[in-house]
Amino acid sequence: MTRIITAQPLTRENFAEFGQVIEIGGDDHFPINGGKAERFHALAAADAAGPDARVLISTVRGTPYEFPLKLAMVERHPLGSQAFIPLDRRPFLVVVCHDEDGRPGMPHAFLTAPGQGINYPRNSWHGVLTPIGEAQDFAIVDRGGDGNNLEEFFFEEPYEIRLPEAAR
Repeated sequence: MTRIITAQPLTRENFAEFGQVIEIGGDDHFPINGGKAERFHALAAADAAGPDARVLISTVRGTPYEFPLKLAMVERHPLGSQAFIPLDRRPFLVVVCHDEDGRPGMPHAFLTAPGQGINYPRNSWHGVLTPIGEAQDFAIVDRGGDGNNLEEFFFEEPYEIRLPEAAR
């Protein structure tokens, strides 16, 4: 039996229960640099806990996945949040699950609009970085330090994630 999930568009409202959407907009913005730039302030909050914890900023180049995607594994980071901010103005797939007694529940899939990023709170089940169509570069804000900050969960039967018609 195939378990099919179709990705829905990512919005601040429909993603709020899973994390934060990082995009230009919101109520807290103001001019900086003599009025030559507009700062969109505090779009997400980084979180780092545990021994020798510190917030890191990195970049990564992600390889695209084939669709429909066979989702066999999700992960979470118990000691810190994790944000992915695209450096290319292309969409990517975001997969998240509610925690159900220490295990991931049914996945929810979202398709970002070009330029949208996301921030997963600490201990939030999510899929791996999933570019669509071609390689894509991202800035990552996450936790560094001692301690095990990665937990993976493999589903007994994979889910099939499909893109909406318009994105294929």
